[in-house]
Amino acid sequence: MAEDYRRGGKNTQRRRKGKTKNHRGGPSFQPKTGDAVVVNGYSERWLRSGFPWVYQEEVIGRAGSLVPGRVVTICSREGKELGVGIWDEGHIAVRRFRRGKGLINADLLRDRIQQARARRVLPPETNAWRLIHGENDDLPGVRIEIWDTVAVITLDSPSLKGLVDPLVEVLTTELEVSAVWLHWRGDDPRFDEQQSGLIWGARGDSELMVQECGVNFRVQPAAGHDIGLFCDMRPTRQWMAPHWSGRRVLNTFCFTGAFSVAAAVGGATEVISVDLSQPYLDRAKANFTANSLDPESHTFWAEDTFRALDRLRRKGEQFDVVIADPPSFSHGPAGTWSVAKDYKRLVSACLRVLSPGGWLIAATNLGTISPKEFKGYLIGGAEKAGRHLRVIHEACPPADFPAALTFPESRYLKCWVLQA
Repeated sequence: MAEDYRRGGKNTQRRRKGKTKNHRGGPSFQPKTGDAVVVNGYSERWLRSGFPWVYQEEVIGRAGSLVPGRVVTICSREGKELGVGIWDEGHIAVRRFRRGKGLINADLLRDRIQQARARRVLPPETNAWRLIHGENDDLPGVRIEIWDTVAVITLDSPSLKGLVDPLVEVLTTELEVSAVWLHWRGDDPRFDEQQSGLIWGARGDSELMVQECGVNFRVQPAAGHDIGLFCDMRPTRQWMAPHWSGRRVLNTFCFTGAFSVAAAVGGATEVISVDLSQPYLDRAKANFTANSLDPESHTFWAEDTFRALDRLRRKGEQFDVVIADPPSFSHGPAGTWSVAKDYKRLVSACLRVLSPGGWLIAATNLGTISPKEFKGYLIGGAEKAGRHLRVIHEACPPADFPAALTFPESRYLKCWVLQA
């Protein structure tokens, strides 16, 4: 989700599956004579500081035939050039790819990908990682994940579809990839007309086996956002590795069970995994099996998290570690969940089943929630449960999820390990 931290605006988008087609090569993109936008002084100040977006309300003039995907020159009110970007009709009007003049082509993409690759430092026995982290790697609206030898491109807007062919060209020449998949991010209705799916290479198996710090996970490149593993939580799982042994663990909103598997591999005596989706739980069980762990030795509940927590509280159950890493938004039989509305209640419910001295792993990836607000949810939930919390570890995203200081939206992830 693209969030305007300067104003509080939003732009949400969604990918859609489509037909399969092989892509190779692609055109060079450059502004046509006269294709330009003029921005107000507020936008100019942010652009000069390095911010990569221009919002629609900041455009005070335009010239040429501007259609989504057209490369435009960005100009100040005085006519000074502020860079080159791609025009869009959404909340974000222009994504800037160059601060000066030049083409948006395969050579530019190759340079940015090579630079990003040089910044990546991965732990041993890890082949699941993010190669391009959008604006933070100077490719706004573009995310590229590597799953062993499979690359997955995710684009934020249909206006960026002209980048697909040159991206495929660079990926297939710079990296040893066997396939490239394309997905779209958000709920933009224009995605209905866009192609997604396998766009280069052999389809192969629907699932791949990848490793994170020596732990095996099954992922599904065709599933887009639901591929099966969130690599930005790798540092937390890595830090927790020596702390699972002998502990009883409860993983709420467990998704495909990455934390559950990490806990079991680390020697947890029991792991209970709760998620509303049975298909996710089935994938979690498969991840246990992939690590020679018997799923029958642990527990999987397809149930609303709050109902499960309430039942455990009434039975007097206690856990040494409770994990609260919910989605930002979701819908279920009990209604709509949102971090802003419900996280405090979740913290309180988790703490009621956490043993004295136990650890709460609390996380959210909702960028509109500031660390200060997140702390407020934790304190409010602790007070409601009659508990006190102290932070014993604050995780940062890994090197493959860099955060440009000129792009405030990049500091989206909050993940704290707290002792109650």
